[in-house]
Amino acid sequence: MELHDSISSIKGIGPKKAEALSKLNIKTLEDLIYFFPRDYEDRRCVKNISQLEEDETAVIRARVTLVVNDRYRKSRKQLLRLLVTDDTGSLEVVFFNAGYLTKSFKVGDEYVFYGKVSANFGKMQMVHPDFSRDDSVSGILPVYPLTKGITQREMRIWQKSAEELYCRAEEILSPGTIENNRLCSIEYALRNVHFPEEKQKLLEGKYRLVFDELLVMQTGLLAARTSSSKGGNGTAFSMEVSVQDYIDSLPYPLTDAQSRCVHEIIADLESGKAMNRLVQGDVGSGKTAVAEIAMYKAVKCGYQAVLMAPTEILAKQHYEGLKKSFAAHGIEVGFLSGTMKAAEKRENLRMLEDGTIQILIGTHAIIQSEVRFSRLGLVITDEQHRFGVKQRISLKEKGENPNVLVMTATPIPRTLAVILYGDLDVSVIDELPPGRQIIRTRSLTADQRGRCYDFVEKQLKQGRQAYVVTPLIEDSEVLDVKSAQQVAEELSQRFRRYKVALIHGAMKQSEKDSVMELFYRGEIDVLVATVVIEVGINVPNATVIVIENAERFGLAQLHQLRGRVGRGSFSSFCFLIRDGNSEIAKKRCEIMEASSDGFYIAEEDLKLRGPGEIFGTRQHGLPDLNIADLARHISILNVAKNEAKKIIEKDPQLKKTENQPLRRRVIRLFGEDFSLNL
Repeated sequence: MELHDSISSIKGIGPKKAEALSKLNIKTLEDLIYFFPRDYEDRRCVKNISQLEEDETAVIRARVTLVVNDRYRKSRKQLLRLLVTDDTGSLEVVFFNAGYLTKSFKVGDEYVFYGKVSANFGKMQMVHPDFSRDDSVSGILPVYPLTKGITQREMRIWQKSAEELYCRAEEILSPGTIENNRLCSIEYALRNVHFPEEKQKLLEGKYRLVFDELLVMQTGLLAARTSSSKGGNGTAFSMEVSVQDYIDSLPYPLTDAQSRCVHEIIADLESGKAMNRLVQGDVGSGKTAVAEIAMYKAVKCGYQAVLMAPTEILAKQHYEGLKKSFAAHGIEVGFLSGTMKAAEKRENLRMLEDGTIQILIGTHAIIQSEVRFSRLGLVITDEQHRFGVKQRISLKEKGENPNVLVMTATPIPRTLAVILYGDLDVSVIDELPPGRQIIRTRSLTADQRGRCYDFVEKQLKQGRQAYVVTPLIEDSEVLDVKSAQQVAEELSQRFRRYKVALIHGAMKQSEKDSVMELFYRGEIDVLVATVVIEVGINVPNATVIVIENAERFGLAQLHQLRGRVGRGSFSSFCFLIRDGNSEIAKKRCEIMEASSDGFYIAEEDLKLRGPGEIFGTRQHGLPDLNIADLARHISILNVAKNEAKKIIEKDPQLKKTENQPLRRRVIRLFGEDFSLNL
């Protein structure tokens, strides 16, 4: 057998099993050996029958003394019962509808059984235990994440069949790296992760595989960063051009955090190396002002700037604000979207190409081939995790290695920022401007809904607006949760004097934009929505948000939703209505009531749920991980990152012979498209 052979080359894997395995992304034998257990069952301690207790799961070694085949409750299904004994006592073993197992047992022979012990009319029983003649059901056994049509027993047998391939697994680390980090060999790691002889060997093997995976990820991110600034030469902005006059014209002074961020950006822009910087700040922290200053610097140095937003309505809001801000400085701001009339679009494209438009604001329509700039020097993406890697690269290619600034209002735990944005320098705005409204947050149980909506009505009477968020669009037969449609109908009846509207992700973008526009203009009083409004527009008159079934949202998501209100001068409120009493839901609500710090909340969310549920890694252009856990393996990550830096410093594009195995693994982890950057 060879690593690249089809999974079907293993005995017992036919077309149906192969199809099921493909759902687990297992198509070759190499995929199989790199498909790791999610857990382990420690079956090393064999108990005497007399030691067994009800409800415990245990391993016993016993002789079969009686085999009985019965019909099960007058049906044709057979009930197989065994009486098994050891030197200390006896136990009944039961298999339902398992007549086919009769020939598997021979009276007088000894077997090993593993299962849960129960009591039936005073007799100790094991129902449907694992069993074998040898010790293959004892020891430390792997537990794999499975799909329909595949059992743990089958997966273990197939993994055992592929055991001979461990010695052929490609070594991606140099002998020096292995020795310096005191790592075991890849063969040792694979053997002891799949079939560990003892806990210490399992830990050694897992450490090596986690290290490899994080090293590959970090190497890929650093390689992308090096590639994105070809030779490090970027568009250098003049040091002679000051931004102080623009800062002085702002209607409010910059916070210390904003000033620090501006200083970092200006230093990048004047350095001559292509800027590749992330600005992350909580909702309302003033990221837009920082971006404006960077755009002002670009234009005054003779370059164009572009800002891409994820939705048309958010892009329009940016456009209207920036047009007003830059008018006094003689800077021409243009707009581009997919819904513009052809004649208007043609005129804007002409003005962009001849340099009349100095700052362009728009949606992903900006990356289309007909969009050409005269002299693009600065690229900004807002809510950058909403865009794919290819979209961001396409925008960047509109200029000659322009400076890149990406912004996000999604607070990422500081411990993870280095991973998610390993190819970027990170600036954090961790301070809110003076006068920013603190949103009063309260957690309510389902029976307090009525009082909550009474409060909403009081806000409506004062001329304010409200959001109501639900987890589902339509009613579900499976989940007992409030749907957006159901809530919209209920509130339309309750608030008959007011305009209630519905918005959700299944609507066309033009329909969503239309509803949000009406809400923005105050023509809708109550907007019932799914999480589609998580990243939305600025509606200063919206002062209350109600989140139904709050237990179905993560902490970071709850915080993002809460940020829809509190954007004006009015007192604002957030109500979390939860059904059920799960401890994790209570904990989330307590944290939300106690803090409005998005970074603190993101850290707590990481502890409660792990990174995979805070943000889909795919959103951030990151690959899925097989064995590493970003929440638990931070210390290994730091070591792996240092090794990745050393490798990339010596071989930025992984062209050296000794780095070819690592290069292949990087491309395999990130996808074939990534090879274009190497």
